[in-house]
Amino acid sequence: MSIQGRIEELSNRHRKLDEQISDEQKRPTADEVRLHDLKRKKLKIKEELVTLRPN
Repeated sequence: MSIQGRIEELSNRHRKLDEQISDEQKRPTADEVRLHDLKRKKLKIKEELVTLRPN
């Protein structure tokens, strides 16, 4: 897979995690453990994107 392909894949996963986080936060009884896990995954993807994208 090319670097650009990897960036696109990670960007899509990042966006989907953002949607999941938003959906979870809208629930009256949001699962804080799940939210923490989703945010951790999102941050890890963001960190990888920063290393892959050219300056």
